[in-house]
Amino acid sequence: MTHWFISDLHLAPEETRITAGFLDFMLEPQDGDHLYILGDFFNYWLGDDVPHPYIDSIKSLLKATSERGVKMFFMHGNRDFLIGKQFCKDTHITLLEDPSIITLNDESVLLMHGDSLCTLDTQYMAFREMVRSQEWQTQFLGKSLEDRLAFANQARDESQKGNAQKEQTIMDVTQSEVDASLTNANVTRLIHGHTHRPAIHDFDLDGANAQRIVLGDWYTQGWYLKVNEQGYRLVDFDLPVV
Repeated sequence: MTHWFISDLHLAPEETRITAGFLDFMLEPQDGDHLYILGDFFNYWLGDDVPHPYIDSIKSLLKATSERGVKMFFMHGNRDFLIGKQFCKDTHITLLEDPSIITLNDESVLLMHGDSLCTLDTQYMAFREMVRSQEWQTQFLGKSLEDRLAFANQARDESQKGNAQKEQTIMDVTQSEVDASLTNANVTRLIHGHTHRPAIHDFDLDGANAQRIVLGDWYTQGWYLKVNEQGYRLVDFDLPVV
């Protein structure tokens, strides 16, 4: 059995190369494999009740993948944290809490989207706390589609302007938070996305060898992590020209 990990695809109708790359990638997982999507699968998500032909096509692909024997898991990202039970039911995907611990090659491994690790970005962390609250989400999902879209566009514009003025180190993970997350989970390996800085980082954790594997975004090329009996392999590939 092989475990596959992806994140930060930012799927959207206008992202034709990313969509085509995802369609190609979905031919890789085979019957009995596990596929983990660690957030920001979609560029934004306004609610499970919002109809769109593009979303329907992605949902159909996920459902078909599940029906051919691939077990799939999804973890919320900062772009698609409103994906809910109906989406999971329609696609036969299992929703994972952030963080979650799974077993890979007889080892406990911590999975996260990664945004909660960026504690130096205090402005974002305050926003994250607000929008992840059940009260805020209930109120937001009760608004009209037009109001939801207006909020999403405003939040995106403000985020882009704010990020342009922030130092890159502020938007990366805080090592002390990584250490604390691993220690609290009693593991020495972490897999996450969010930062768009794909790499495998080896470091010392209280005298033990630890590792942080960062998944890549799909803006310019595709990325996935493949885990099997041979070990951990972080792979990049060219997106199709469409």
